[in-house]
Amino acid sequence: MRIVVTGASGFVGGAVCRALTGAGHDVVGFGRRPAPPSGHVGTAAYRQWDLTGGPLADPPQADAVVHCAGTVTDWGPRREFFAVNVDGTRHALATWPEARFVHVSTASVYDPRRPTVLAAEDQAPAGRYLNAYGESKAAAERVVVDAAPDRPAIVLRPHAVYGPGDTTLLPRVLAAVRGTRLTAVGDGRQLISLTSVGNLVQACMLAACGPVRRGVFNVADAAPVVLDDALRAILAERGIAARPVYLPLAAVWPVATAAEGLHRLFRSASPPRLTRYAISHLAVERTLDITAARRTLGYRPDPTSFAGAADW
Repeated sequence: MRIVVTGASGFVGGAVCRALTGAGHDVVGFGRRPAPPSGHVGTAAYRQWDLTGGPLADPPQADAVVHCAGTVTDWGPRREFFAVNVDGTRHALATWPEARFVHVSTASVYDPRRPTVLAAEDQAPAGRYLNAYGESKAAAERVVVDAAPDRPAIVLRPHAVYGPGDTTLLPRVLAAVRGTRLTAVGDGRQLISLTSVGNLVQACMLAACGPVRRGVFNVADAAPVVLDDALRAILAERGIAARPVYLPLAAVWPVATAAEGLHRLFRSASPPRLTRYAISHLAVERTLDITAARRTLGYRPDPTSFAGAADW
C-alpha cells in the first residue's frame, strides 16, 4: 500500500512511519520541519509541508492517510489551535479526497470537568472544554466524520501517549520533581488509562490497512494503572530517588485558575506552570473503554510498561 503520514517529523508520526516501512509499505511522510533526524521516519520518503497553508498542490497518490499532525499543548492562542488542528485536517482531507483517512485524535475530547470512567466512544464530544486544544480536536473529529458519509474514515482516541521519543508525558513528570519529591494532584489512587506509542502505532496500522471502513475508537494500554504505581515506576526506571507527594485537587484548582487568568491578563508569551487542563488529566480517574477497538479493529494492546525509560 502507498500510505501518507502527516506529522511525520513528530513523536507519533515518526513511529508510525517506521512501523509502516518496516512492514513493507510504501510510505511518504510530511512534516513542518525541513528534515527529520536520520532514521526518524524509517525508510519513508519525506517532504516538508505546513498544512495550515492549504491543500497540497502536488500530492503523491495514496491509498490511505494517517493524520498525526497537530498542535499538542495545553496553552496557546485559540486561532493557532484551530488553524492547525481543524483547518489543517480539512486541508489533509481535501488533498487526498479518495484515500482512507485515519485521524489520530485524543481522549481530551471527553468532558474534562468530570472523571472519565471507562468512557465509551459515544460520550464525546463534550459541550465544554478547559482549553482550545480539546475544543479544536473535538471540532477536527467532526470535520473527519462529516467529510463524506461513504468515505473510509477512522478516528483514534489515545490518552497520554508515552514511549521512546516522548515529548509530553515523561518531560512533564520529570519537571515536577523537586529534590526528593514529585508533586502531583489527587490522592494517587486514581486509575489512569495510558497509551504506549507502540500500542497507538498498532491501532494506526490496523485502521490504515484493515477491512474496517469507519468508526471512532478509544486506544489505550491493555488495562488502566494506578497513578501512584505509574509515577513510582517511572522514577525507578529513571533512577531518580524521589517519591510522589499529593496535593488535594480542591486546593490546587483555584490556584491554576488564577495562574491562567494572570497569564491572560498580562498576555504572557510563556504558559503557566500550572494549568487546569494538565491537572484534570491526572488528578481524577481517566479511563477508556477499549472494547470497540478490540472487537472491531482486532486491537491487541500490550500492558503499560516503562521498561527502558532511562533511555527515552
